Amino acid sequence: MMIKNKKLSAAWLLFAVWLYGMWAVCELLIVPSLKQSVQNEYLFTFLRDGVLKNLIWTLPAFLLIKHFRSSLLLDDKQLFSFGKEQAKYLLTGVFLAVFVLIGSVVRHHGFAVSESFHPSRLMIVLFVGLSEEIVFRGFFLNATLKHTDADWKKWLAFGGNALMFLAIHFPIWISEGVFAANFRSMGFVIVIVLSVLFSVCTTRSRSLWTAVILHSFYDLMVIVFA
Repeated sequence: MMIKNKKLSAAWLLFAVWLYGMWAVCELLIVPSLKQSVQNEYLFTFLRDGVLKNLIWTLPAFLLIKHFRSSLLLDDKQLFSFGKEQAKYLLTGVFLAVFVLIGSVVRHHGFAVSESFHPSRLMIVLFVGLSEEIVFRGFFLNATLKHTDADWKKWLAFGGNALMFLAIHFPIWISEGVFAANFRSMGFVIVIVLSVLFSVCTTRSRSLWTAVILHSFYDLMVIVFA
């Protein structure tokens, strides 16, 4: 971790402990109980991704970004800006769409909506991309790149961030019983590649919105077709 500000470094570590600890408890204990007690799929998705995730992920990360704005590579104004210069990075979405659609064609022998698709899952698109990008690219990565000039150090930060992003998926994979399957099928590699892609787009466009939009678009494609 390449953070020279001691207070930021401590906040970074404390938030990491909070995030991984609380999210594990949430996914393994709270969410299963919530699913049993809340029968409405729309309400359940809203409570899990719109309420719990934003309280545990988004709100603390946003407050940390605001508080340590001068110690980050991109301050809060840069991070949440978007214009023509940033828009060109959204073309990356074409490659994401092609990747998902090819996978769908191979799996279903033609274009088909996913068998597990339910309209309530579209609510995920509204919350997940924003919350995950604010945390992992907006704060965790942004905090490590302030004094990182060498390219190899940037890629090291991208790699470390990708491993952190991978690890946050473990609780839900365990809860859904697909943890081992995601490693046997090498599906975990997709998570790492996407994380690095979102990191590159954020740092080069100097805006978090490029990663948020791409992330949300990818989730939408996966929900509908994969």
